Amino acid sequence: RDSAKDKNITPPQFQPSLCLTEISPLAQTLAAAMAAATSPAVAFSGATAAAMPKPARHPLPRHQPVSRRALPARVVRCCAASPAATSAAPPATALRPWGPSEPRKGADILVEALERCGIVDVFAYPGGASMEIHQALTRSPVITNHLFRHEQGEAFAASGYARASGRVGVCVATSGPGATNLVSALADALLDSIPMVAITGQVPRRMIGTDAFQETPIVEVTRSITKHNYLVLDVEDIPRVIQEAFFLASSGRPGPVLVDIPKDIQQQMAVPVWDTPMSLPGYIARLPKPPSTESLEQVLRLVGESRRPILYVGGGCAASGEELRRFVELTGIPVTTTLMGLGNFPSDDPLSLRMLGMHGTVYANYAVDKADLLLAFGVRFDDRVTGKIEAFASRSKIVHIDIDPAEIGKNKQPHVSICADVKLALQGLNDLLNGSKAQQGLDFGPWHKELDQQKREFPLGFKTFGEAIPPQYAIQVLDELTKGEAIIATGVGQHQMWAAQYYTYKRPRQWLSSSGLGAMGFGLPAAAGAAVANPGVTVVDIDGDGSFLMNIQELALIRIENLPVKVMILNNQHLGMVVQWEDRFYKANRAHTYLGNPENESEIYPDFVTIAKGFNVPAVRVTKKSEVTAAIKKMLETPGPYLLDIIVPHQEHVLPMIPSGGAFKDMIMEGDGRTSY
Repeated sequence: RDSAKDKNITPPQFQPSLCLTEISPLAQTLAAAMAAATSPAVAFSGATAAAMPKPARHPLPRHQPVSRRALPARVVRCCAASPAATSAAPPATALRPWGPSEPRKGADILVEALERCGIVDVFAYPGGASMEIHQALTRSPVITNHLFRHEQGEAFAASGYARASGRVGVCVATSGPGATNLVSALADALLDSIPMVAITGQVPRRMIGTDAFQETPIVEVTRSITKHNYLVLDVEDIPRVIQEAFFLASSGRPGPVLVDIPKDIQQQMAVPVWDTPMSLPGYIARLPKPPSTESLEQVLRLVGESRRPILYVGGGCAASGEELRRFVELTGIPVTTTLMGLGNFPSDDPLSLRMLGMHGTVYANYAVDKADLLLAFGVRFDDRVTGKIEAFASRSKIVHIDIDPAEIGKNKQPHVSICADVKLALQGLNDLLNGSKAQQGLDFGPWHKELDQQKREFPLGFKTFGEAIPPQYAIQVLDELTKGEAIIATGVGQHQMWAAQYYTYKRPRQWLSSSGLGAMGFGLPAAAGAAVANPGVTVVDIDGDGSFLMNIQELALIRIENLPVKVMILNNQHLGMVVQWEDRFYKANRAHTYLGNPENESEIYPDFVTIAKGFNVPAVRVTKKSEVTAAIKKMLETPGPYLLDIIVPHQEHVLPMIPSGGAFKDMIMEGDGRTSY
């Protein structure tokens, strides 16, 4: 299968929810070129790489170049909008002993194409079918490879990199098990709308379909969990395919794209010419247009008629934080966010209701239940938010703005819908508000007072039991000591929900978590990817013992690269969220949820402190509440990586809680594993 030109990407699941200009500078550059073109065939600008932001580098050792095999040369036409892009190509160097018009391997063309897309970091683990790519990476003067110790880890790192920076994350794996190890991260990126490009090696073309060693049909395996994928069968297609892959990943509703390249294609010699246009007419034609003034005026009329409006904000607003804050300033509408939306509006703002949904605040869920207008921006009405869909916002008129037409009306039918880039929609709404006296008539003071009363009556809270460490308390201390400025990554489980509830998120891209897929093992590699994308910034992986064990090997990476990743484990020796459901709904019958040593339950097992020290990562364990502040302070002050193992009671429950399929009236606000149900 050659490329997207063989089929229009028209099914709803491929129609994207963060905006065309929201995700990356690459998308902005390509979008501008697309708008200027006279036909859907858009040529790639050689200026794109220069336009991409270059984060500060930390030097890593590079290998010596290898000699090239004498294979027949072919001329490859690739994505560059102007002859200047080719003429400005760098001269031959010791790393790349060829000139612009001289042949080089397909793997080198691939790496040069990545450079032209502005890529400076990749996450790649070598194997037989991808060795040529790794050899080519050693010849790149621009790209640094970060050697994670498992392909799932590298792919979650690429996701964390993309989430924390807005740039496309790139991972590379070999064929067979290397490629299949990417599957969870690709599914995660699709559900959370994360721009990623995964490149996989494949067995040589002549061996495809023969059940060759480490052969897996990864294009077929990933067809339903990627936005699009490619099997490259001609070396001439590499430049165009890479350009298209990055455009698809970062435009419209972002998502993962996989490119599978057989080993003989990687080895074939060719001369690239960087001027081949993209061929995505079906996709480009269906990208959402800017919202009309009439549709935005209709939204503002509903705002003017309402008395209890609520903004329900999701991950689709990740690049619209400034516009969102301005809209709230102009209207005074309270804001609640989804798990994916944390940080898109500051959670310490007086108009913030923090998170809604299954483990959201009482007052956020109360507000949605009582609202007469729900402005749903960049959201998908996920079941963990809505619960019983018929009861969700049942008193409200609903306005849904999203870039993906498939999401509008999929779960909840809106009264007004706009399929558009949320950023452009908010800009348009703000322009209308600034240019009229409409906002002067908006007065939601009584509604604010009602919600403030709910905040006072039903604040987030927890109980203490002597010197036992409440996990919520540990996160509060972390929040205070970092002043809410750290990037937070999490695994999946109770710790994830407590991190969402008790840390203060002030800006977009500060919160990294596997929200749609709920993939355990996400936290550590995602934190490392975020640290690569943001050199020098403190990143904290708030993890659980179960989730952390799933990618514990990435302690090696954060030590070798000396990344300032702080691992704070809330260790209850159990699969805590499953235990909570066992307590509530299964009469506390334990079904394989104890992760400690059954022969000695007083022992802390495994010993994460000893394991961390085996990786040469400083580590400490705390068991008493009085030790927590000093321990977290030391963790934050220690340069480089650090692991803090905090022992917490397994009886703690995440509250509030709306049972699955329940409504606001079914919310649970009391109790824990110390109580019988």
